[in-house]
Amino acid sequence: MTTTKSAVVTGANKGIGREIAQRLATMGFKVWLGARDAERGMAAAQELRAEGLDVRWLELDVTQDESVAAAAKAVSAESPSLDVLVNNAGVAINYELPPSEQLLADIQATYDVNVFGPIRVTQAFLPLLLAAPAARVVMVSSSTGSIGRALDSSSPNQSVNLMGYGSSKTALNAITVAFARELAPQGVKVNAAAPGYTATDLNGHRGHRTVQQAAEIIIRLATLDADGPNAGYFNDDGPLPW
Repeated sequence: MTTTKSAVVTGANKGIGREIAQRLATMGFKVWLGARDAERGMAAAQELRAEGLDVRWLELDVTQDESVAAAAKAVSAESPSLDVLVNNAGVAINYELPPSEQLLADIQATYDVNVFGPIRVTQAFLPLLLAAPAARVVMVSSSTGSIGRALDSSSPNQSVNLMGYGSSKTALNAITVAFARELAPQGVKVNAAAPGYTATDLNGHRGHRTVQQAAEIIIRLATLDADGPNAGYFNDDGPLPW
């Protein structure tokens, strides 16, 4: 008897998240499309279901304990396990201001989504992940989270200095490693993906990459086989320096 694999994608009503949800569903996954906005979430799920895909909206605000707990309960009521969790939800608030001008309130709000959100969601869904035979967790990071690239004069990131947003992704990378180390003995692989500068609402659609291109590395990490990496940080070209 073949059991359909399941996946939860946060921040999936648009952009990279929606593309990930679509791609996983096309591969045969039952996908919960996480979104805090009911109208947008239901509309996105309906559009994908119209394509014959097994996608349903999951009310999920990654900044709220109650919302995350309710989402995990809703998924557990329909599935005994969870094969893939993609922590995609993210924000960038006034991110291009120089570090000396960034408001602490903006940085705190960024961390609440980009750092504490993935911790909150991963912890809530952990029982379901551990019930799967070989679960995969993908943290959607950014190359701006690489301290190594920021200090490399030959790196494309040399001219970028996004203190709030970039440091939130650096923190997310550390969180990736922490979860990966704990969960490796139980067969769960946790990796961070840097999708590149993608045209989405996050940057006013100024990015030069498409959501289809951005999703590639995320899908690859979400569907790793037993020999795949763990506790890594990757873009399309391979490992990135921490």
